[in-house]
Amino acid sequence: MNLLLVEDDPLLAETLVDALTLAGYTVTHWADGHTAHRRLLRREHGHELILLDLNLPGVGGLEVLAALRGHDRDTPVLILTARGAIEDRVQGLDLGADDYLAKPFALDELEARVRALLRRRERGQILQVGPLTFDGLAQRFTLDGDSLSLPPREQRLLACLMRHASEPVDKTRLAEEAFQGEPMGDNAIEVYVHRLRKRLADSGVALRTVRGLGYLLEGM
Repeated sequence: MNLLLVEDDPLLAETLVDALTLAGYTVTHWADGHTAHRRLLRREHGHELILLDLNLPGVGGLEVLAALRGHDRDTPVLILTARGAIEDRVQGLDLGADDYLAKPFALDELEARVRALLRRRERGQILQVGPLTFDGLAQRFTLDGDSLSLPPREQRLLACLMRHASEPVDKTRLAEEAFQGEPMGDNAIEVYVHRLRKRLADSGVALRTVRGLGYLLEGM
């Protein structure tokens, strides 16, 4: 997942970039409103979630948000603000922000908010790998147009692999993203991967093991 952090406080920005990178995200940091306003006017800005400070030099965060929402209603925006006035938060939500977090905040809470917003976004997505499709809103898989029924854990594992299609995903990341901290040993993940392989055999979708890197799902 590619996240964008727009924050002018260098110490806070460094802390957040380090924490989110350790959590498995790719993070881009912009330190001023001018840069954010200009680049977020592009329709293909390449970010799955934006963490946006309101009190920015150059162009304020609310103006940046309004410009983004002029052409992009889907990318989740989490407002980060030290402002105490409730009016700022209300205005941000009215302009299309999805959530807000008042400074100072705990890193654990920030990461939880990010995960929740990304899950909400994914529920509206339709993912496709070869003949395999996943409707995130309906939580439904289809293979060559036919419904593919899976037990809950296999469903979560396959959805995670589809989100990272064409890139290897290691067991640690699968445990974190697919099972959200639920105790899950390497052997258990191997069992679920083996079951998915059997279900996808001769389907036009391959689930391969990439030695030293993890599991790779790709169309054939």
